[in-house]
Amino acid sequence: MNRLARDAGLLLLTGALAVSATLTWRHWTSTAIVSAEKQLQSRQRLAVLPEGSYDNQPLDSPLPRPAAQRPNSRILAAYRATRAGAPTAIILITQAQGYVGPIVLSIAIAADGRLIGSQVVEQQESPGLGARLGDPQVHWLEQFANRQLGDHWALKRDQGDFDQLAGATVTSRAVITALQEALSYFDEQRSMLLEVTPHE
Repeated sequence: MNRLARDAGLLLLTGALAVSATLTWRHWTSTAIVSAEKQLQSRQRLAVLPEGSYDNQPLDSPLPRPAAQRPNSRILAAYRATRAGAPTAIILITQAQGYVGPIVLSIAIAADGRLIGSQVVEQQESPGLGARLGDPQVHWLEQFANRQLGDHWALKRDQGDFDQLAGATVTSRAVITALQEALSYFDEQRSMLLEVTPHE
């Protein structure tokens, strides 16, 4: 009986030490994990800007969130990239509904209204189809670089300017619409986004 109590006490002590060690390890690593996640998110959001095109930390100073949302997409965040104090680009983080779930894009728009580039931040589309949206080997998003609001923002099969992502019509249309609506938002809010004063 005495041995059984001793074994039970040893088992409880071992369990308590294991839980304590796990919680301590988790506490020590949680800061590093959060930091790594933030760095990854920053890289994804800023990857749409050409290297050397800005010298500030755009993500450190988010712009006010838009009051009016777009019909088919949501502007989640906006940031201003500057070089020597002058705005060079606006980064919009947008969300559109894809075939399977939400698609979150990082979109860079130049001060003159051209789309610099776009990148998928999050998506849940079908593997091998819509999920190829962000595949760097497919290069589908590259066709939108240097496009403007006045272009025909639709698939070629819908009398537009753009190729479809093979086998992913719904995903393609959702992204094209989100890009067009981001350009439209930029066009409407240009002064606020770029902080242009009337005398400039």
